[in-house]
Amino acid sequence: MNAKNANDEDNKVWDVIVIGGGPAGMMTAGRAGERGHSVLLLEKNPIFGKKLLLTGGGRCNITNNKTNVREMVLKYKTGSKFLYSTFAQHGVTDSMKFFASKGIALKEENEGRLFPVSNSAKTVRDALVTYMEHSKVTVRTRCTVTAITKDEKSGLFYITLLNTKRVCAKKCVVASGGVSHPETGSTGECFTWLSTLGHEVQKNNYALVPISLKDTWVKKLAGIALPECKLTLYCDEKKQCVQSGKVLFTHVGLSGPLVLNLSKTIGTLLSQGTVTLKLDVLPTHEIGELRKTFQTLLAQESNKKIKNVLGIFIPSGMVGPLLEITGVDGETPNHSLRAHDRVKIVTCMKALTCTVNRLLGAEKAVISSGGILPTEVNFKTMESRLVQGLYIVGDVLNIDRPSGGYSLQLCWSTGYVAGSHI
Repeated sequence: MNAKNANDEDNKVWDVIVIGGGPAGMMTAGRAGERGHSVLLLEKNPIFGKKLLLTGGGRCNITNNKTNVREMVLKYKTGSKFLYSTFAQHGVTDSMKFFASKGIALKEENEGRLFPVSNSAKTVRDALVTYMEHSKVTVRTRCTVTAITKDEKSGLFYITLLNTKRVCAKKCVVASGGVSHPETGSTGECFTWLSTLGHEVQKNNYALVPISLKDTWVKKLAGIALPECKLTLYCDEKKQCVQSGKVLFTHVGLSGPLVLNLSKTIGTLLSQGTVTLKLDVLPTHEIGELRKTFQTLLAQESNKKIKNVLGIFIPSGMVGPLLEITGVDGETPNHSLRAHDRVKIVTCMKALTCTVNRLLGAEKAVISSGGILPTEVNFKTMESRLVQGLYIVGDVLNIDRPSGGYSLQLCWSTGYVAGSHI
């Protein structure tokens, strides 16, 4: 989808220039254009929403069904005290209505995650592009920004492009994201521009990132998902926390919402000592109850092999690796299974122990952490408190957000509010 070309309008003074064609940038541009402003959007990639197309495994976890504003903002931890005024103007319910008006029907999945019924991030991206077209936003793709300056006398912003050309606007919106998935164009240059304009940048890193394990058996579990798993986190054998949620085994380690949400904590602990995890594969069964149930089943199926009954308790793909970890021969008849082997199997199901190697890199991160300090932004308008006419939205902000649609909701809310106040 293409909006009109802007190559002949280099000398124009735009009302608004938006840098970054991701979710926050498209929402800002569309809303500002809808209100009658002349808007130019600059995107370094040949297409819009390149990272958006990756979200939710390509299905796009649009938001989370927490329609109560106070309940929703608490999910952003230290950022919650800043976000109430933003979400009160455009919250989850508003986002649901917005996408419904664009023909995007939503469905709810586990933990309140909302996805398009189409199961396609492309339909969401295309709806935003259409929104910009209807709002008469002018766009330039393959357009790399190298600097932002403000002329204090005129109050105008000058944005320098890679070809040394400059474009000019009365207002400027930075919506170019953090440092996760750098292959999509999110390489963090915006923090240099904003620092030059006087903003303080919290050290940029990546967050919501899968982990690599030292245990070689993990590759045999690749692709197996545990919808309900309890994870206990240790550092140098000292318990740090216990959390529950969905875990996904990968070829090198662990992913899934539970692990992603703990990744920042795990990264901090890795600098302090050895980090281990204990996974309770059957969190709804107390260990004593599980031992009795397991022993009863073995007696009832005494002539079967142990490998043929474990699948009643755990995913079939886990049976072989679990037996390998415990050192139990899967061909052993149930009636011949020794008591201490029964204990090892049950213990492994209740406390599958693994050692963390490292966090995977930025190319695997769902979002980045760090960015512009929230104290430097007016969240009622998303305007910088330091530079009049400068607006900062989306992943550029230093606000922690968990997995589950919260990052995109931050983009929708901050983008819509910025576009409404420019």
